[in-house]
Amino acid sequence: MKRVFLAEDDSTMVDLLETLLKLEGFEVVILDLATDDLLPVLRDEVPEALVLDVNLPRQNGMEIVRAMRKEDAFKNTRVVMASGMSLGNECLSSGADDFLLKPYMPDDLINILRKYITG
Repeated sequence: MKRVFLAEDDSTMVDLLETLLKLEGFEVVILDLATDDLLPVLRDEVPEALVLDVNLPRQNGMEIVRAMRKEDAFKNTRVVMASGMSLGNECLSSGADDFLLKPYMPDDLINILRKYITG
């Protein structure tokens, strides 16, 4: 099963993405953003793909992806970052595999995930 982890603070967006991704055959894991550090959670079950919002309540997505890229465990994890600001270059240079400017079409995310995940 193709597993996608979501780190998104907009609950409406989480509900929409969860529904759409499940319809497309993905298993969706929604990360609890109340935690102060997502890295230990991600280490417990290393994701194939992570959809990561830049601005999270307790952490910055770019800091998370930079920390992930320093660890061998995450070398095959595909990270798609999203933001309402044009931060594509910053996200990619931080280690993200792709970037989506919000609001984006869910099909754009699905196409990106299909490019990276097989199975």
